[in-house]
Amino acid sequence: MPFEERYTPVPGVGPSPEMTQTGSGMGRPSVQAENYFYDEGSVPAAHRFSYTDSPSRPSSQIYSDPNMPGPSRGESFGSSIKDPMTAGGGTAGPQMSQRGMAYQNIPSEQYWGDNAATSDDDSSNKGAKSTRNRWLKIGGIVFAIIAIIAIVVGVVVSQVTKKGSHGNSNASASDSGGSGSGGNGSNNGGSGTSGGTGKNGNSASDFEKDPRLHQSFWALAYTPQGVILPNCAVSQANVTRDIQLLSQLTTRLRLYGANCNATAVVLQAIQDTKVDMTIWPAIYIDSNTQAYKDQVTAVTSALKTYGTSHVEGIVVGNEYILNTAGTDSTTSATYLSAVQDILTHVTEVNTTIKGMNLDKHLPIGTSDAGSVLSTTLASGIDFFMANVHPWFGSVNINDAAAWTSSFFQEFDVNVANTAPNKPNCYIAETGWPTASDSRAAASNGAGSPGGDASLANLQTFMDTWVCSANKNGTEYFFFEAFDEPWKRIYGGVEPHWGIFDENRNLKNITIPTCS
Repeated sequence: MPFEERYTPVPGVGPSPEMTQTGSGMGRPSVQAENYFYDEGSVPAAHRFSYTDSPSRPSSQIYSDPNMPGPSRGESFGSSIKDPMTAGGGTAGPQMSQRGMAYQNIPSEQYWGDNAATSDDDSSNKGAKSTRNRWLKIGGIVFAIIAIIAIVVGVVVSQVTKKGSHGNSNASASDSGGSGSGGNGSNNGGSGTSGGTGKNGNSASDFEKDPRLHQSFWALAYTPQGVILPNCAVSQANVTRDIQLLSQLTTRLRLYGANCNATAVVLQAIQDTKVDMTIWPAIYIDSNTQAYKDQVTAVTSALKTYGTSHVEGIVVGNEYILNTAGTDSTTSATYLSAVQDILTHVTEVNTTIKGMNLDKHLPIGTSDAGSVLSTTLASGIDFFMANVHPWFGSVNINDAAAWTSSFFQEFDVNVANTAPNKPNCYIAETGWPTASDSRAAASNGAGSPGGDASLANLQTFMDTWVCSANKNGTEYFFFEAFDEPWKRIYGGVEPHWGIFDENRNLKNITIPTCS
């Protein structure tokens, strides 16, 4: 059986494209990479195809080009919710506020121009100006009096209207359960944020359901759009929209990193929408110690704010061993060194989390290619999440579901059971791409049409995998929720794994209905 390999980018961390965004309304704006760089304060993206050494930008240099897009999608929903990046909490990267006029270069001519101050030596002009100024002052006083009268009348009318509708408004507030949320697990009104927009523009928990969607997936891989350093253009309103949508497909999500307050933003959205949803926060690992520490701080801050009721465990690292060792051998010196590195980080995070005295135990583990698990690695973790992709195994779509199950059982479940602690195993990623940015990468080598990146093959994989895996108890994260156009910098199929496109449109597929 061929070993599965996965070289894809981890969203939210690593190479940070300078992006142009398009789209409006409820959509996830398209992101088109023009140039990119590595920020020393970020980490290389996970699932990448090739390299880690690229031009970098010092972490102390915060990009402030007024042309860089600000937080995406938030303005589209008429939401008054706060941005958690500006409301406190840890973050692994520089926080970028929404860009307004303060960032624009406004020439002084716009303020003065033809109205520039000039010298006036003509005494007749002085007299005329004096008379004119006197009338201007009188007019200003009259206008101010009229404005005050109008305000008083408006307040009186408003109070009368409120008294007349007091009963109805109380009933409405009771039905909706309030829209306030202060991040402390309470949704009982208050002045907190209201995430997203409901059916009537009120509570984020009162949203339209899509009859085409079913809670058929055990879990989904999800990356909030905009959690990419250094600009951190994530919008709470847009993440809330995502959660409203994804909660109709699953009750679990896994994240990839904690940059840009990703953990807090998602937990806030779950709290506001009141959906049945849990998450696996993640801390991405590479050689950048500060980025790692910042992410630990961000996760612990989110746990202090939101508690553990919507958290199942914490993932430390994503394909760290594969990226570091660069080999499928589980006995080489580079492999064993990489294992020791990841276990050290797992132990550190475990110690930190236990020191918080939370109300429940949160298991700590790692995610990596399905081929790298060994008894040594398994012995030091609470769980292992395996990326098992039939596409990268050059498997025909007609054999993909069976191959995925067999691979996972042989290289992950069986290996984990050789360790004394027998850690739980999950499939961290499995899915099928629907398109390719290049003709050369449009097939996985298994022939056409069975090896093609296509909607038809995604449909086949869902039909043969999802309900069957649910029935036999396989715990998996389907890859992935949305297309990610920023991955075009990697080419091929990388941007095209979503069930939805980047604008939240369900692709031309049918979600399986599992009994």
